[in-house]
Amino acid sequence: MRISTGQFYESTAANYQKNFANAVKSSEEASSLVRVNTAADDPVGASRLLQLGQQASMLDQFNANTNTIKASLGQTESVMTSINNVLQRAKELAIGSGNGNLTDADRQANASELGQIEEQLLSLMNAKDENGTYIFAGSKGDTPPFSRNNDGTYSYNGDQVTLDLQVGDTMSMATNSTGWEVFQQAINTSRSQVTMTAPAIDDGRVTLSNGQVSSNVAYDSKFRSGEPYTVSFVSGTQLKITDASGTDVTAEASRVGVFDPSTTAGQAVSFRGVELNLNINLQSGDSAAAVLPGHSFTLGSKPDTFTTTRSPGNASTAQVTAATISNPTDYHASFPSGSAVLKFTSATDFELYAAPLTASSKPVSTGTMAGNVATASGVSFTLTGPPGPSANDQFSIAVNAHQTQNILDTVSQLKSALNTPTNGNQVLIQKQLAAVSSGIANLASGNDQLSSALSSVGGRGSALDTQSAINQSLTMANKQTQSAIRDSDPAEVMTRLTLQQTMLQASQLAFSKISQLGLFNKI
Repeated sequence: MRISTGQFYESTAANYQKNFANAVKSSEEASSLVRVNTAADDPVGASRLLQLGQQASMLDQFNANTNTIKASLGQTESVMTSINNVLQRAKELAIGSGNGNLTDADRQANASELGQIEEQLLSLMNAKDENGTYIFAGSKGDTPPFSRNNDGTYSYNGDQVTLDLQVGDTMSMATNSTGWEVFQQAINTSRSQVTMTAPAIDDGRVTLSNGQVSSNVAYDSKFRSGEPYTVSFVSGTQLKITDASGTDVTAEASRVGVFDPSTTAGQAVSFRGVELNLNINLQSGDSAAAVLPGHSFTLGSKPDTFTTTRSPGNASTAQVTAATISNPTDYHASFPSGSAVLKFTSATDFELYAAPLTASSKPVSTGTMAGNVATASGVSFTLTGPPGPSANDQFSIAVNAHQTQNILDTVSQLKSALNTPTNGNQVLIQKQLAAVSSGIANLASGNDQLSSALSSVGGRGSALDTQSAINQSLTMANKQTQSAIRDSDPAEVMTRLTLQQTMLQASQLAFSKISQLGLFNKI
């Protein structure tokens, strides 16, 4: 087999070019200490670097989300702490107002301070963050979460949506606490009421408090099933309690209905999760055995009430002026719990929807107005008129089942009770003190709900710190892995470069020698 001079020349030149390219590449690698610049350098390593780069970007986003949540939780905690301090002052005023030695003027002074506390609470509960977003409005950050109604009560205008951000591969966390969760879900301990039924004209001899719920379990499972109850005096020391069906349930009352008209402690009655207080006011010459029999009361839960608001986009100026339950069976069967929307399809026809109203919502009730009254799902709504509503008018309806109570309503009710003069009237004083006791209990309930929300904020902060530490560890591991794949070993690169430079010199020498083997060089 013959090898021509040209073939030797071409082979040696190619070998020289290859060694030269390898030396140049190693020289660049020695300068930058980067081994993988393109996928061609290391296909598997380049693919792995791409995956690690995506993970690094995600970890950076987790870090940004963590900082956002920390800032939001810090602001929320600060506002909640301020509200807690204000509530403590309200509780001090309420407890002080229960002192029987205070005059009407003293209690009215406390009521004045409670009015300032009420305004301060409303301002704090409508606080904004540094971006101008309402902290407790849920996802409706542009809407003030709490507003005062015309009747002095308060409504929550936000929603129950938490804004979650991803802080880990499998972990997301709420950036906010909704006003519904923090303030609207405080248990209302004053959700029973008493009405005197006999004698027809109150003689002032005895009053029975509306009661305080001491056990939610007993109240919901036992009390609600038998209401309304009749509480009657059968003697000067014995009560009788019958349920709605007429069954005698006195045995379930404390001391089996026996009371002592001569002591305050002896006039306390516990029944199916409700604490009641008798206030017996015997006059000079009265005998309890002679005057108390014949007095009777009805005892039951407070009926649901409704707060209605017209939509700002309504074509008419019609307003809902009253809302009452006209058919309890229909009401409990179909009226939406929480809130509803009453929508008019014409000047007289209407539909009732569960809130929120969406394009896919279906009505739970329809009907036609009778005069100026629209009755939907057992509730009658009285509207102003003429001319009355127009087609497409909408009214938002908030249902108050009295199971929970906003702390703003609690402070407002307490303020109103203290502003009411008693003028030394024993019966009025007893009713006022009962209202104060109710306010103290509901302030404590509101404070408990706020404390629970504060604990939730603290728990999220603690979990966030743990997840942040995990993310930092992952970030460091990511960087180390990327460096191991992408970066060069300086010693290895220099050794390889020296070898390649030696090979390049050898190639140069070989090429030089072969290039001199031509025939003309021998002539």
